[in-house]
Amino acid sequence: MTASALIETAALLGLFVLAGGGYGSLYSVGRLWARPALIRAGSVCWIAAFALALTIALRTPLDIGWKLLILASALVYAVIPPLIWRYLERLHHEQEIRR
Repeated sequence: MTASALIETAALLGLFVLAGGGYGSLYSVGRLWARPALIRAGSVCWIAAFALALTIALRTPLDIGWKLLILASALVYAVIPPLIWRYLERLHHEQEIRR
């Protein structure tokens, strides 16, 4: 891997993680404050993360295993915030019933 390819790959990976974190954060805050616009902004971040994952898979010199891991991570990013939110709602609902 050349120095310029290393820098480009590192920058793309950093943006990928940032977009994934933006999705999780905006989704959670949007649900907490009941703001659909924030949830939609989070979805835009997830789309950006997926686009970055595709770019990483197609343009970087990473090994195929790493590329597949990044693509799988992008798909899992879409599922984690709603899944965790539902779990937390159920957990708190059960605690309220016990009181």
